[in-house]
Amino acid sequence: MATTVELTAINHVGIRVKEFARSVAFYRHLGFEQRWYSESHRVAGLFNPAGIELNLVVNSDDANGGKNILMDVTPKYAGYTHVSFKVASMDETVRRLGENGIAIAEGPVDLGGEVAVFVRDPDGNVVELAEIVPRP
Repeated sequence: MATTVELTAINHVGIRVKEFARSVAFYRHLGFEQRWYSESHRVAGLFNPAGIELNLVVNSDDANGGKNILMDVTPKYAGYTHVSFKVASMDETVRRLGENGIAIAEGPVDLGGEVAVFVRDPDGNVVELAEIVPRP
């Protein structure tokens, strides 16, 4: 008889970045603040008020010409493509992104049950911001 591992929640999302300060500044606009940094592992822990944790892994060699190879190139490689965060209001989210100079790469788009916008962090990592909407 097969058994399964009991998962209770997502612990954190790891995002590879090149320039630590630039990335922290970007994620601060999404409500994240740095709580810890491990010099030996070159990883920082950022948290938002809802308790979501991001780990910024500071070891990108930027050998991809500024492209996210999982999202921006024709061959489709296996791997994680983006992180999606729920937001309370798409209108408010779009307004605040504009106020902070964060360009929307796509959207708002209706994905059936949610309306989403997609932005890129300074390293080209895709971040989806989604408002869950009731289906008719």
